[in-house]
Amino acid sequence: MGSEREATLNTLERTPILSSPEALDGPRTIAKVQRRLLPFLAVCFFANYLDRVNIGFAALEMNKDLGLSATIFGLGSGIFFFSYAAFEIPSNFMLERVGARLWIARILLSWGIVSALMALAWSESSFLALRLLLGLAEAGFFPGVVLYLTFWMPQASRAVAMSLFMLAIPISSVIGAPLSGFILDALHDVGGAKAWQWLFVIEALPSILLGIAAYFWLTDRPREARWLAPSEREWLQNTLDAERAAHPETAVESSLKMLLTPDVARLSVIYFGVVLTLYGLVFWLPQIVHDFGFASPLVVGLLTATPYVAGSVSMVFWSRHADRHGGHARHAALASLLSAAGLAACGALTSPALTILALSVSAAGTFAMFPIFWSFATRRLPPAQATGAIALINAIGALAGFLGPYLVGWVKDATGEFHYAPPALAIGPLISALLLATILRASAKTEVRA
Repeated sequence: MGSEREATLNTLERTPILSSPEALDGPRTIAKVQRRLLPFLAVCFFANYLDRVNIGFAALEMNKDLGLSATIFGLGSGIFFFSYAAFEIPSNFMLERVGARLWIARILLSWGIVSALMALAWSESSFLALRLLLGLAEAGFFPGVVLYLTFWMPQASRAVAMSLFMLAIPISSVIGAPLSGFILDALHDVGGAKAWQWLFVIEALPSILLGIAAYFWLTDRPREARWLAPSEREWLQNTLDAERAAHPETAVESSLKMLLTPDVARLSVIYFGVVLTLYGLVFWLPQIVHDFGFASPLVVGLLTATPYVAGSVSMVFWSRHADRHGGHARHAALASLLSAAGLAACGALTSPALTILALSVSAAGTFAMFPIFWSFATRRLPPAQATGAIALINAIGALAGFLGPYLVGWVKDATGEFHYAPPALAIGPLISALLLATILRASAKTEVRA
């Protein structure tokens, strides 16, 4: 029974799923869904990611004002993920129960308000408390959207859809890094507030406005989409229902047992490895660049954006290649190795230009990994398991969001420099690549037995 399920999963993972020839409305319907949902969701994720990581720029001035050490700042950057992880699974079940339209709107409004309140931090304890509260407010947005896209996108189109949504991660830094640097340069003591306080308030406003818009723009399920023609709604719902019916189901005795499977555990560790790299650098990259000797926040912002440009290009290209040719596990493994190689190379470099180049190589692998991983993971998860499993995988990955920034801060305090931190972070994507290799090896053995 186990080998039959593995064989089915292997087939789902390796083979691009094509639209039925008679489904004449298929390509038009997918394009219409993408135009309706993906730009809006990507803009929401842009605002989400910017509010989550802008403390990396605020730290250029905030740390001195609040008396934060590198270790405490790393702790505050990562402590966000404790409350975030704790409420991921309940949030996804709430989304499925009350609908994405209402729940995503609530999340956007909550985190926008709390992000603005970060401007009121006055001490170490208030900084840590507000970061915990922000994690609670944001909990469930990312896994909720991943789950939401499985309600709308057939498997053959899912990796590209995920990449277009997740493109907001690097783009938020390509645009947000120079923007944050400009705010810090331009708003010193305006209205009696510090520039870093203005940074939090200004960058929180889009989230609040998008929260209001989400309630009116999003549609919970295809059958409710009046912006699709009846034939388009019917084709899309039938396609998604057929994929659900074709997927091997897992008989379970309880919701907890449904989540605690070897496959979910393996996927969780794979995701943990790549998230360790992402957040280990994203909170610290402005300070790493600043330590190269660049004093202007705007210049720091422009240089910080460089690795994210590479990540943006690789994310779209690699996802399209994976959807076109199949083999998502192989694509994910190669991206993880590229991420690890770029980080490891930083340990041997002293030139700022070469270090930024190596970080760009690592970013290309890291960001290419994200959408392919989620396309690969959602293909493997039985539909009955997906709601909780997606949230659990993301929650475990979120714990890497704590460990990565804290590790970099600890290395900086222990050694006096950032030079040794990237090679330490390289362990994460290397473990991800090794676990993906075990999946590929199991797939090959299953094919031989078949």
